[in-house]
Amino acid sequence: MSPLILALTAGAVIGLALGALGGGGSVLAVPALIYLLGFTPVAASTASLVIVTATSATALSGHARDGQVRWRTGALFAAAGIGPALLGGAVAGRLPDAALTGAFAVVAAVAAIRMLRSRTKPDDARPVRSARAAAAGGGLGAVTGVLGVGGGFLAVPALVGVLGLRMREAVGTSLLVITVNSLAALVMRAGTADGLDWAVIAPFAGAAILGAWDGKRLAAKVSGPTLQRVFALVLLAVAALMLIDTAV
Repeated sequence: MSPLILALTAGAVIGLALGALGGGGSVLAVPALIYLLGFTPVAASTASLVIVTATSATALSGHARDGQVRWRTGALFAAAGIGPALLGGAVAGRLPDAALTGAFAVVAAVAAIRMLRSRTKPDDARPVRSARAAAAGGGLGAVTGVLGVGGGFLAVPALVGVLGLRMREAVGTSLLVITVNSLAALVMRAGTADGLDWAVIAPFAGAAILGAWDGKRLAAKVSGPTLQRVFALVLLAVAALMLIDTAV
């Protein structure tokens, strides 16, 4: 199969996940770029930030129109994560590929297990504490900078399980966090963007943006708990595959 077809297919699937789940885009983009399109882990993490930034910003507008974005909570998350994201971006270039891949898989697995075991009902909102939002946002920014991911696969569990947002509000709010964190991480990776294959990245991003609109419509038809379970199971599957690959 040609790289263009692979890029379009992978982009559509990732956009669907990002639009429906408010995350999962980058956690799927990095493996797709590595295993399907031949990118190195460092190049894949940088390219995924470009793709996910464009896609999440597009998807955010639709969720905002529906009133599903908690702007104050998202702003706390994003502001707290900018500094750690910049620092993490500087550190990432010094880490070996195997370490990046293994860390990526472990973080994805932990986030998935947390969602599956959470006893917090996704549709029961609780008051948001600024200190908890800022602490979670700082950790999220660090992960974004080091691993080159938007952080949505951690933002959604944190917004639901730690801060008590409803699932659909967590989906919309996480897109704001993803956009800001990804842009911050890209600032530190600007020097590595020259060697990227834009003939692959551009159609990948375009298909992801279109897929995100379909994902938003899917989110309106599926219950919050179901979205949470699907999201967690996808993360576990991806994490297992990457851990197996790292061990071989």
